[in-house]
Amino acid sequence: MEFTPNIHIIPGITAHAYLLEDPDGLTLIDTGIPGSAKAILRYMKRVGYSPRDLNRILLTHADYDHAGSLAALKKATGARVYASVSEARALAGGHFPRSLKTDEFILKPLFWLAETLGRISPAHVDEHLSDGQVLPVLGGLRALDTRGHTPGHISFFAPARGILFSGDSILSKNNTLVGSQGPVTWDQVQADASVIRQLSLNARIICSGHGSVLMDILGRLFPLQKEYSYAPSRLIP
Repeated sequence: MEFTPNIHIIPGITAHAYLLEDPDGLTLIDTGIPGSAKAILRYMKRVGYSPRDLNRILLTHADYDHAGSLAALKKATGARVYASVSEARALAGGHFPRSLKTDEFILKPLFWLAETLGRISPAHVDEHLSDGQVLPVLGGLRALDTRGHTPGHISFFAPARGILFSGDSILSKNNTLVGSQGPVTWDQVQADASVIRQLSLNARIICSGHGSVLMDILGRLFPLQKEYSYAPSRLIP
């Protein structure tokens, strides 16, 4: 679904995968869980593109639900893959980018099982992203070091369009922006700092890894400790 010119959220994919159109071809941000490749390719065909039109795949991080179909899409399209150095190591091994944390003994076997079942097909990263690097997408798409959820989490910001792709560093839930918290968070202090950094960009649209796309929110954010309320003019489910 195209929710703003040349930017699509691909329906039925967990977590969200975003397709970006430029004159030189397509860029995909995140790839969903394993088995999502066919749905992504079908959507591309429906909007008039072939697999070879996909030039780049950008990964916010290497979790199962964001990178699960990376290997299949890379094989089908020949697209170049971009991720941070830390996440690239996890992708190369097909494993979680960090261990899930809990102090509750009864939950540790469940977390171990989740990490084991959450392995993905290994995939090679063609280019390592660094903080501030600008890609030729949407008039200049800037990579942001937003570590915390994982050691090498990257968000992407298009200043010319006022659009932030926050991955799992910021989620939208029930009229609230929520930073990464709990067992899935590698470093809580850095995760909180990454939220503050991104909100300071004054993005007009926030596209998170889960939850609604938040439209036209410039000047409508109100900080509330670790959560942030917003008054968007539109929500895209």
